[in-house]
Amino acid sequence: MDASLIDPGSLLAAYTGATARLEQLHFSQALWERRLDVWTSDDEVRKKIANRLGWLGALDFVEPLVGRLATFAAAVRADGFTEVVLLGMGGSSLAPEVMRQVLGVAPGFPRFRMLDSVDPDAVRQAMGNAATSLFVLASKSGSTIEPNVMAAEARRRLLAAGHAEPGARFVAITDEGTALHRRAIDERFRDVFVNPSDIGGRYSALSLFGMVPAALMGVDLAQFLRLARAMESACRSGSVATNPGVALGALMAAGSLNGRDKLTLLLPERLRSFGLWVEQLVAESTGKQGKGVVPITGEPASAHFGDDRVAVVVTLPDDQADAGMLARVRAAALPTATLSMPEVAGLGAEFLRWEVATATAGLLLGINPFDEPNVQQAKDATRALLDVYEQQHRLPTPEPAASVSGARLTVSRAAESHRPGIAATDFLQQIGDGDYFCLLAYLPPDEEVWASALAALREGVSTACGCATMFGYGPRYLHSTGQLHKGGANNGVFVVVTADPTEDLPIPDQPFSFGILELAQGLGDFQSLDRTNRRALHVHLPRRDPASLQAVWNALLGVRS
Repeated sequence: MDASLIDPGSLLAAYTGATARLEQLHFSQALWERRLDVWTSDDEVRKKIANRLGWLGALDFVEPLVGRLATFAAAVRADGFTEVVLLGMGGSSLAPEVMRQVLGVAPGFPRFRMLDSVDPDAVRQAMGNAATSLFVLASKSGSTIEPNVMAAEARRRLLAAGHAEPGARFVAITDEGTALHRRAIDERFRDVFVNPSDIGGRYSALSLFGMVPAALMGVDLAQFLRLARAMESACRSGSVATNPGVALGALMAAGSLNGRDKLTLLLPERLRSFGLWVEQLVAESTGKQGKGVVPITGEPASAHFGDDRVAVVVTLPDDQADAGMLARVRAAALPTATLSMPEVAGLGAEFLRWEVATATAGLLLGINPFDEPNVQQAKDATRALLDVYEQQHRLPTPEPAASVSGARLTVSRAAESHRPGIAATDFLQQIGDGDYFCLLAYLPPDEEVWASALAALREGVSTACGCATMFGYGPRYLHSTGQLHKGGANNGVFVVVTADPTEDLPIPDQPFSFGILELAQGLGDFQSLDRTNRRALHVHLPRRDPASLQAVWNALLGVRS
């Protein structure tokens, strides 16, 4: 596996200083030996880090289980399941989703679906063939609300289809002793896979959270893990110059500490979804204490590359990113890392490279890259809103500052104070030099009509404002980039979009529906952004009509109808 090719450009001095510090600390050796003294002198933080370094031994853990995984997957095939539906969020779902899109499902294996949304339309679509589906319930803590309510709906559908023992059509992936672990035993799940508890969710791609789904897709696990092991060997190198993970982390941190915090990924089309996984890993790991690396992926081809960026170009044989974007990166002389993947089976190797890189960047930024202190904020805000709903049968919504085609526009207090007196429809004037724009949509993630509309809106902001742009579907992003949004530097400008569902869906044994839960999560995150002094706009659509969203966007961009 080739080492990272680094061209630090204008960051040469900062990059050289970062590599010198890593060499002085013997960081690579210290990382793999799990020495805590290199991270901090704070005993409490050391304990937290010690409980999150299990990813370094993930290959040692899963390699002996390859036979069990193959036998398990063969039995699922033999029993006639037509689909496998993974119910998860964040670290429990993104790596499997990337493997599905990049590697695909082998011939003869059941169709593999991902459900990481509580949108009523998405839930209905994913569970359309529940009677012949195997449901994989993946949750590290076992208490995450989204997969649990998804599982409740799956169980309801299985019972309605005549499966008297629905547990036999569930598989659990979780940590030892969680509520899900106990439930899987009590309800006689088909199987339960217990992962090491010292592996954090976003670092779990090479653990059972990634390898059980990979087996169900028919991935050649022996080859996949062999290439990952080769990357591990390279990432153990004591020399930064020959260590592909540590060298990448040094560039990431040097950029963030010197005004180039927008880590811009340029990927071949086949690897497009890989950006989602990198986005989660980097944002949730580094976005805290007012610092962070802002991962930018999936941008429109017309994106402007300013002096707040570092680029990472990933290549496959005979496949590379958009030629025009590559030319503009070269013209802008961006500090660049070029990562060469010899084959798509090297995806597991890239998981490991980026995990090492992100840990390295965290060390250089002076933060703990293994915690997520701000993620709980949005969860707590959602829970408080649901409590109000249970009592009053309605969700409290803030008074809108403006209305466009029936859509309600609400501006955060930070945005109001940043530009006092400007209209809500002038919200995009909040964006300044060094800022990034983030569009956050609580809408069906698999509906092409919405995907196209949202991509066009993102491109409109990119063109009009010339800034880096991010995009995320809720509630998925709450378990990934949400940490960066609230814990990182205050240079994000956010638009949260929610919409009343055309047809809601009740949640079994809950006083609220999937639509209410989804709206509460959007409102809760807007509240959290507001409370952390972020410039944010909430757009609530009265109906699921892309034209109504376009009308709002025309108003924001100053486009005349």
